Amino acid sequence: MLKAKVLLVGPSECGKTTLANFLADATENIGGEYSPTQGVRILEFECPNVNGNKGPGCEVELWDCGGDHKFESCWPALMKDSHGVIIVFNSDIPSHLKEIEIWHNNFIQQQRLQDNQCLLIAHLKPGSGDQADKPELSSELAKLTLVHSNLEEDPEDLRMEFVKYLRGVISSLSESRDREEMSIIT
Repeated sequence: MLKAKVLLVGPSECGKTTLANFLADATENIGGEYSPTQGVRILEFECPNVNGNKGPGCEVELWDCGGDHKFESCWPALMKDSHGVIIVFNSDIPSHLKEIEIWHNNFIQQQRLQDNQCLLIAHLKPGSGDQADKPELSSELAKLTLVHSNLEEDPEDLRMEFVKYLRGVISSLSESRDREEMSIIT
């Protein structure tokens, strides 16, 4: 079974921990009192339906990274051996649109990740308004898949999008492993 390390990054107070808990089936509560993540939380779980009915699925290490820039010195250690990055933001907060460009530059461009290894999630916090508007993203961010997340109204849509995203990550991981094995053989 392949193991994928995926980082969940983005500005403070955008809902990364709520999303991480939901995706890992770590909690039933959506919402609650805000408590910022200090550094990183690592959630491990299996995702059996990544390959449909073909193969054993994959193990996921979901790294819920704190959004405070005081942890920036830790970013290289977090990125080491990562296979994918999910950038989460709240499109209701104008500063988040600027801030996700910093996250994109540090976690995606510098790591030279492929587009299928990256995902943008515009997360709607519980109790917020409607998120029908498409946020204005930079040309680099606009290349990435954008998913709107509303855990109160359509949680399973987010789960399906996450599985689809994981398929791309696993595909890249398998291709990389195959290339590595071929280079050893030849």
